[in-house]
Amino acid sequence: MFRIALRRTTATAVAGLARSRQAPSARLLHPQRTVRFESTAPKSEFKQAVDELRRDWDAKVVSYEELKPLTLQPSPDKYLIDVREPDEVRLGSIPSAVNLPLSVLSGSLHLDPVIFQERFGFQKPGRDQDIVFYCRSGKRAFTACDIAKRNGYTKLANYEGSWLDWTAREGTGQSS
Repeated sequence: MFRIALRRTTATAVAGLARSRQAPSARLLHPQRTVRFESTAPKSEFKQAVDELRRDWDAKVVSYEELKPLTLQPSPDKYLIDVREPDEVRLGSIPSAVNLPLSVLSGSLHLDPVIFQERFGFQKPGRDQDIVFYCRSGKRAFTACDIAKRNGYTKLANYEGSWLDWTAREGTGQSS
């Protein structure tokens, strides 16, 4: 059986090597340039519009100092959502946070509010409510902001330091 697998691997490698020695196609030597859009606006106005779109897409970044009051006095109008997986949340979480794993975030934002409440144990956030996402280090939280933005949510923020920053400043929990 090993010999058969070795023969197949060798044959595939030899065929690939033979293909790579052929002359490159004209398509690869002279690629076509594709224009996706044109603007009649002056370059400065166009650049300004693109910059505004980029700023609008980027989620606000929240610091520890901005987040701390939210944990001391939770508000039903503001959500602190932990996007780590449940096994990570068992190590600890920021006070007043609710868990909505990144792996299910995209699909859950389309759920009926009643089903959402039954599945996750808290009310589904409104599209115009303040939401702060956090994870272990801030990278998944950034992705969560992007997913929420694509689903029509507007008041989003990312606790950039996330759980690692929180535990370093609070001196509690495990940071693994």
